[in-house]
Amino acid sequence: MSDRLSAIVGERWVKSRPSALAPYDADGLPGYHATPSLAVFPDTREELIAVVRELARTGTPFVPRGAGTGLSGGALADGVVLIGLNRLTRILDVDPVNRLARVEPGVVNARLSRETVKYGLHYAPDPSSQSVCTIGGNVAENAGGPHCLKYGVTLNHVLECEVLLPDGSLVRLGDAHGESEGYDLLGPFVGSEGCFGIATQITVRLVPLPDAVHTLLADFSQVTDAARAVSRIIASGIVPAALEMMDNATIQAVEASIYAAGYPVDAAAILLCEVDGPAEGLDEDVAIIREACMANGARAVRVATEAADRLRLWQGRKKAFGAMGRIAPSLVVQDAVVPRTRLPEVLARIDAIGTAHGVRVCNVFHAGDGNLHPNIPYDARDQEQDARVHAAMKDIMQTCIDAGGTITGEHGVGLDKIGYMDRLFDAPTLDAMCRLRSVFDPERRANPGKVVPVHSCREWAGVVR
Repeated sequence: MSDRLSAIVGERWVKSRPSALAPYDADGLPGYHATPSLAVFPDTREELIAVVRELARTGTPFVPRGAGTGLSGGALADGVVLIGLNRLTRILDVDPVNRLARVEPGVVNARLSRETVKYGLHYAPDPSSQSVCTIGGNVAENAGGPHCLKYGVTLNHVLECEVLLPDGSLVRLGDAHGESEGYDLLGPFVGSEGCFGIATQITVRLVPLPDAVHTLLADFSQVTDAARAVSRIIASGIVPAALEMMDNATIQAVEASIYAAGYPVDAAAILLCEVDGPAEGLDEDVAIIREACMANGARAVRVATEAADRLRLWQGRKKAFGAMGRIAPSLVVQDAVVPRTRLPEVLARIDAIGTAHGVRVCNVFHAGDGNLHPNIPYDARDQEQDARVHAAMKDIMQTCIDAGGTITGEHGVGLDKIGYMDRLFDAPTLDAMCRLRSVFDPERRANPGKVVPVHSCREWAGVVR
């Protein structure tokens, strides 16, 4: 197999030695490890097609991988071939008139906006890892980000994909210039976590840069006050571009790091709220948001209008996960969604769960759409501590489900959340997911063993190796 793949991409771009495969044994979630049988890195669309067709010829399973920044163990290849897409980095076309861009899957998210700013346009989905994550990975996970509250997630900005199916055939899903006829197959493909195939070319929507942007920082002495302020802001009729919350544990981690943003270290919680659009009327929105925060116990609200000040505030939020790396050698990152109105009680329950299990929970999340990210820094080498952490996470996830929520908002199911799928979905629903997967990959060779529990696939009894 190695020789045949080397003939396609060159010997340098097929890795099989354990030392060469070691960088690919985990993704951004450090709790899971798996070693590929080998890794192959095509440089062109034609090489990628040839690689997948060679794997199809031999019936070989594979896992597509972008930048490896995912947080669910979704890009791990356990004894199967890993296809790295990080060399497919071409921006193929930018159409400023129709506000479209066509890219290869390895294009880094933030780079696309840097390349289109000269047209007064940008690509709106902005995961916290946007400086390194790729558009292809964003499509696979249906990634969100702080600004998805107003602008939507990846699905809302992807218009068309050329998809390489696991059998080596090519299909085009969606339409770059309007609604496509027939069933919407692009919808289920976005967010399919590499289980349906690989997007070789992706056409995305670009949006105009706003005329003006104001970022507010409100600090609170009670987490529940901040949570109530979130509902008050949304109830006012204003849709902020972003509305994020960080608790004291997260604030302390950020302010002790190189990402210090000037957050008040004595605050129980802060809200970062951004509004953008035409300059006319934006000050009124700021005044309404300020009043909503103060009415719900904010100690102070400050406004940043200069780009450098806003960038500093957002750097602290987007680098919060990295800042937590200074606290402990391991980090559990979770991703659940609850109704906004249930935030105060759910956050109180999460705090109680952390206390009961003797672990430190750091909350940093997209408050505007109820997308929680409870994180626990810990030492995975300590078995007793490891057991307490994972017991706490199970309780937290069940709390979110019981509150009418779901188990992921943007990080995906991957390996990490398979165990919760039975709690959220009944057997017929899980079976329907399996049958949909069979439409794209009847042999289940693409990203085997991910997303849906194996026992739920009635016609498929095991994971292909």
